[in-house]
Amino acid sequence: MFGGIATGQDYACGFYCTGTCHIYVFAIFFFQLSSSPRLALQVVWSANREFPVKINSTLELTSYEDLVLKDSDGTIAWSTNTSGKSVVRLTLTEVGNLLLLDERNGTVWQSFDHPTDSLLPGQILLAGQKLTASVSSTNWTDLGYLSFTLTRSGLLGLMETDRPHIYYQHNFTHDFSTNDMVYVKYGFGGLSLFLNSEYDITVIVITDSILPRLLKLGSDGHLRLYEWYNDSLTWEQADDLLTGDLGECGYPTACGEYAICTNNGQCSCSGPADGPNYFRQIDVRNSNLGCYEITPLSCEDVQRQRFLELRDVSYFTLNPDLENTNSEICKETCLRNCSCKAAIFQYGLNSSDGSCYLVPSEYFH
Repeated sequence: MFGGIATGQDYACGFYCTGTCHIYVFAIFFFQLSSSPRLALQVVWSANREFPVKINSTLELTSYEDLVLKDSDGTIAWSTNTSGKSVVRLTLTEVGNLLLLDERNGTVWQSFDHPTDSLLPGQILLAGQKLTASVSSTNWTDLGYLSFTLTRSGLLGLMETDRPHIYYQHNFTHDFSTNDMVYVKYGFGGLSLFLNSEYDITVIVITDSILPRLLKLGSDGHLRLYEWYNDSLTWEQADDLLTGDLGECGYPTACGEYAICTNNGQCSCSGPADGPNYFRQIDVRNSNLGCYEITPLSCEDVQRQRFLELRDVSYFTLNPDLENTNSEICKETCLRNCSCKAAIFQYGLNSSDGSCYLVPSEYFH
């Protein structure tokens, strides 16, 4: 199915795969008819990212007015849950929005209401909705733990582990009630905040352009703006919308595991410059992939382990587990907790009266 072929912003929907094509998602993607689809395809939405299907799967608009994706063995991987809602047809608009319509062309269901990791111009993000990044740039069928969400108090970048942490925050100055319909809309001028279709305030500015565009949350937590260039047949980054506030080192996974990020975004393995090496880079040519333990730690061998102390470092979030404590208690508490990989101790004038934050092992995966 195709949409918007005459506009220069061309969208299609269908089964999509990468690599060896042993699994598929039903997706909406951008492409150019004048170029090779393999060069131009860019997925902007997918129905079953967490539940990919195999070859010989089917997509059906059933007699019960439900759009259903079934795997090759007949199991349901995804559906619109629109049974009994008078759906008569399916269409893809020129702006990349997949619609289920009733007899009066009223919208019963639309893909724009179910964002994945991307926003297209004209698409909105309601309070409570979020963009969720894939676990990596190469693994696009597993969800990562970084998200970008709208609440009634502001925009948040979240690290969604057992105990969620905020890495980006833009607070609104207006108080919204639970009855208000609050949303941000991606227009060519940026992300604008709306209250019941009014109160149009731009919260993240984006410069205007006539080029096809896409906002995408990457697996590293960056919210990037991409533009399509016909000459090179590529999507190129036009802006990095959160980095102006966060800096290169403000993201949870800026340098991967067991690594330190400096102010200019350079990554290095944890440890003193003149001491023994306990970690090595995963790839010396790509330092932001992080480091690995030369000798893996074991919970059964705590007595032989000690902390590698690093001074004058910060962390993207500091919600203390212990307060009014000292560094020794902070260390001992971490050592007694098998899920603790690092302890961050912060104090003011009195080193015996500080705060302790325990970094769990889940942050290192």
